[in-house]
Amino acid sequence: MTITIRDVAAAAGVSPATVSRALRGMPNVDERTRARVQRVAAKLDYVVSPNASRLASGRTGSIAVITPYISRWYFSTVLSGVESVIQAAGMDLLLLSVDDHIPGHFRAAPASRLRRRVDGVLVIALPPKSEQLREVIELGMPTALIGITVGDAPNVTIDDEDAARQATRHLANLGHTRIGLIGGDPDGTAFTAESERERGYRSVVAEYSLSDDPLLHASGYFTIAGGEQAMNALLTQRNPPTAVFCMSDEMAFGALRSLTRHGLTPGRDVSIVGIDGHDMSEHLDLTTVGQPVYDLGRIAAESLLSQMAKPTDVEPVPGHIRVPTRLIVRGSTSPVASSR
Repeated sequence: MTITIRDVAAAAGVSPATVSRALRGMPNVDERTRARVQRVAAKLDYVVSPNASRLASGRTGSIAVITPYISRWYFSTVLSGVESVIQAAGMDLLLLSVDDHIPGHFRAAPASRLRRRVDGVLVIALPPKSEQLREVIELGMPTALIGITVGDAPNVTIDDEDAARQATRHLANLGHTRIGLIGGDPDGTAFTAESERERGYRSVVAEYSLSDDPLLHASGYFTIAGGEQAMNALLTQRNPPTAVFCMSDEMAFGALRSLTRHGLTPGRDVSIVGIDGHDMSEHLDLTTVGQPVYDLGRIAAESLLSQMAKPTDVEPVPGHIRVPTRLIVRGSTSPVASSR
């Protein structure tokens, strides 16, 4: 038999309304009465209906995560960090993908799907000038951004420009003067990370007076297959690079595969460095600039929950949180052949 709130009220000698207020921690309930109701509810194995509790509090008990991709490593790892916090808070997660790269596939604008469905929103790495992002921010609900900075919206990021400088400077310090660049979309995706990482690369090229040959640049679309194709294009040049900076570890994995298929040894014949600290980078002996991807999601989720809480419940969090990166040197990089 299902135990109802009326059963608890009858056993405790109070009204159903008192039971509801007592079990939801609301004020205007005598503490002795609250304790008695809680003991009776536990004895009868009564559990408050989540839907009823959420309706009474005006909260949905859910947060939304908006992301351009789900299956790619970076985005799925960020989601793992978010989920760990949301689950511990007893909340539900609504996942919205805005990937428009599937031909013939249409997705409704995320803002129109959020009203009255969630208490807050997390956005992962949408282009800052995206119309979809602007509409979400204009909803005025608690919002936290991951990997992007837009106005005063709370955000958690790394310094992408500095990460690219670390990677490129490492190659320059090894004596390489023809350093290739494998980036994302040649048409420009307007993602913050891509533009800032290119800026970091170019700043080191200028600082060290390195070759700025346009033929040293190729597009890898932030995928393994794209990285391999881009590396193939760089290797078939008349004067190929002796080292290559890849804007992501996954593109670097493709570049490593290309070298192997050309009978070249990474680090000895051509040096490769990426950015991310991907789980597989250690197994592939890839030099990379590691970023705490899981923590980006965790910290952003904690920031969002702090916005949703009463001001007196938690300490306020900074509006902009920048987490550090670090260069991890492995076997895929070494001094240029003439320097060895």
